[in-house]
Amino acid sequence: MSARVLNGTLVAEVIRQGVAARVGELAARGIRPGLAVVLVGENPASRVYVGSKVRTCEALGLYSEKIELPVETTTEQLLGLVVELNERDDIDGILIQLPLPPQIETRRILEAIDPAKDVDGFHAVNVGRLVRGEEGLVPCTPAGVIEMLDHYGIDIAGANAVVIGRSDIVGKPMALLLLHRHATVTICHSRTRDLAAEVSRADIVIAAIGRAAMVTGEFIREGAVVVDVGMNRATTAEEVRRIFGDAEQAARLEEVARRGYTLVGDVEPRTVGEKAAWLSPVPGGVGPLTIAMLMKNTLRAAEARR
Repeated sequence: MSARVLNGTLVAEVIRQGVAARVGELAARGIRPGLAVVLVGENPASRVYVGSKVRTCEALGLYSEKIELPVETTTEQLLGLVVELNERDDIDGILIQLPLPPQIETRRILEAIDPAKDVDGFHAVNVGRLVRGEEGLVPCTPAGVIEMLDHYGIDIAGANAVVIGRSDIVGKPMALLLLHRHATVTICHSRTRDLAAEVSRADIVIAAIGRAAMVTGEFIREGAVVVDVGMNRATTAEEVRRIFGDAEQAARLEEVARRGYTLVGDVEPRTVGEKAAWLSPVPGGVGPLTIAMLMKNTLRAAEARR
């Protein structure tokens, strides 16, 4: 068996087209959804992510505002900015790019955002709504995974689903979204005693533990659907040869030679791809869906506020 590809780039484009069409309808009524993205400090990866979010907003017709603050910004200063953004009527979504510098109390900042503008879905109010299965703003990556499974007609109801990872950003909300779609859900993590045995029972596997190529073919039952949320770096030729099959090795080795690394997920595609029915690649799987769902959340927040 060779796994079929869960193409997140394609699904993200479908989502973006839907958002752009709805934004056009709102524009006819004089409404333009607005997103404020706040970047504190000089984290290079965060700068890339923020730039991508702003460009996507512009492409889809949303108003975007990038606010850059110095690395020495205090908790109180950032709280003051959040209060201002909460009060602005032209801003429907507020995104604080994480991680924040260590002197800033991240939880206080996230809890200060108006839940109606919390497009990351991290506020306790939105988390509570998710737990109860109520309408609300849901974290972008797990919501994107559900969109991808739906796009490819993968039946969630009644499936045994295993989520590897228990983070507030991916693992926990992912498990809840699957549960609300009537899956039987198991959450595994670093303390799970026999991880391979737990995962091998799954019809749907969501790997979000942050360890490069940890999930191998030995974990996966024949015909499973495997979604790889991981984003890690392989930096040596030895790693590349272990993780990737012959067809992909040359391009990956060239990338390591050129950039010093190649992106890999939590799943080993060489062995998992031989057993799974469906597998999302890294890159090109879940990654593009996160920004697409941020756009969709900003649109939803604008509609709900009006």
